[in-house]
Amino acid sequence: MSLIEIKNVTKRYHKGDETITPLDAVSLDIEQGEFISLMGASGTGKSTLLNMVASIDQPDSGSIVVHGTDITKLSRSGQANWRAANLGYIFQTHNLVPVLTAYENIELPLLLLPMSRSERRKRIEIAMRAVDLLDRADHYPRQMSGGQEQRVGIARAIVAHPKVVVADEPTGDLDPDTSGQILDLLKRLKEQLDVTLLMVTHDAAAAEIADRQFRLDRGKLKETTVEGQESSEGEAQHVSV
Repeated sequence: MSLIEIKNVTKRYHKGDETITPLDAVSLDIEQGEFISLMGASGTGKSTLLNMVASIDQPDSGSIVVHGTDITKLSRSGQANWRAANLGYIFQTHNLVPVLTAYENIELPLLLLPMSRSERRKRIEIAMRAVDLLDRADHYPRQMSGGQEQRVGIARAIVAHPKVVVADEPTGDLDPDTSGQILDLLKRLKEQLDVTLLMVTHDAAAAEIADRQFRLDRGKLKETTVEGQESSEGEAQHVSV
């Protein structure tokens, strides 16, 4: 069984008399420890699919099963509890709380879990070491560079040891050199922590660091092969990159 099983997921939006279908019977299996990248033009449903895997948004039809749990059937409170225990989210704009230090921002997800202060401290230190930010623990976001802020965001996403990490344009606001550093960090963390990572990006070079690359186009999901060509949605389940 795959860690994530996306089956025939459809999402529609209504704008006046027009119906927009960014996701049309999309299916995808993702294995434990895989790094998946997702590209597509603006408005093609990339972030919508990401938010469904994160149980933030709901499909109109279809199912999303993560580690044996159909998250589309959970209640709102059940989804919140599931996210706290199983999911890390890396945002494009960092989404750090400006009045909290790096340490305190990273601690936030752990406050939702039954955990002692000493265990929280241990996990935070491990996460900060993983992103090379132990010397910035007492710094506030305003005292850090954009790249350092994103490292705090990544540490916050992995601190609870989630099964799945989703990243929405994690290098979108960064300069090329810093983007490269963040992508190297994501790849290293994926290998060291065996975390399953799903990343939305507009950057083709960023997408290429993933184990498998996909593109959303007119509601359909296609896998991009090594040669840069696209397989059909059905074939995408079996192509190794």
